[in-house]
Amino acid sequence: MKVVEHIKNAKKTLFSFELLPPLKGKGIQSIFDTIDPLMEFNPPFIDVTYHREDFIYKQRENGLLEKVAYRKRPGTVAICAAIMHRYNVDAVPHLICGGFTKEETENALIELAFLGIDNVLVLRGDSRKAEPNFIPTPGGHAYASELLKQVSDLNNGVYMHEEGEISTATNFCIGVAGYPEKHFEAPNMKTDLTYLKKKVDLGAEFIVTQMFFDNQKYIDFVALCRANGIHVPIVPGLKAITGKKQLINLPKIFNIDIPSDLSEAINQCKTDEDVKKVGVDWLIHQSKGLIEAGAPVLHYYTMGNAEPTLQIAKAIF
Repeated sequence: MKVVEHIKNAKKTLFSFELLPPLKGKGIQSIFDTIDPLMEFNPPFIDVTYHREDFIYKQRENGLLEKVAYRKRPGTVAICAAIMHRYNVDAVPHLICGGFTKEETENALIELAFLGIDNVLVLRGDSRKAEPNFIPTPGGHAYASELLKQVSDLNNGVYMHEEGEISTATNFCIGVAGYPEKHFEAPNMKTDLTYLKKKVDLGAEFIVTQMFFDNQKYIDFVALCRANGIHVPIVPGLKAITGKKQLINLPKIFNIDIPSDLSEAINQCKTDEDVKKVGVDWLIHQSKGLIEAGAPVLHYYTMGNAEPTLQIAKAIF
């Protein structure tokens, strides 16, 4: 079922979460161990992230360095298939620009459609660690809007190389990312909303936001979207702070603001357990406020650790 259909049919705010594929070498059981305790809260869909390849340099016998591409985590398609088979819930794979040509993207979409996967979340993806800016793969997409158009084209039966073949249209429900505190590369919120509106016009049916810690940011973002002609469901993305280092890392990586009340409470903590309690309590309060504000789904970023999300879900759902 499509994400928008789950939302339309729901009589209350839904619970969902995002999975980070395990590091290479770990088996599928590590995924199941994360999911199992959260299934009692009946998530209608589960997101599965994807990380582009990176490069390492290996020294050859002649002293020259050889650049070698590598991936730290298994592919999203196989994980989605396993989740759907074991739990009978919808999986939402992340589809990214980086690391794929347009042909490879089309092949991946054909596989997803074959498996009965109805939803995709379309993202540009991050730059590689050694690159200050995003560099697209040769023959690939540079922007999420380009990738979104390719998915929309397939939904209309338009493939890259038809040449007289009968092409079956796909039927993906397409999600995109939204940024209540503005994408870090956008010069201002107005410009950011212009590009978001373009994605909706191209076929995006729902939006999942970047994490935030002040509900007013989400409320204002939804109001701005509606004022700019964006009327698709907007799902808030949420994460509990579980360590003091995250006070530095989260704003640095995601370009977000952490309220002073939260940062001061965390800085006063003596132990990691104290930090987790503050982070979880904050997100429980935040989740209750978002339900009151009419959020269609509360979507939690587990980051490979289900325990904080489990504590929050027990208090909310």
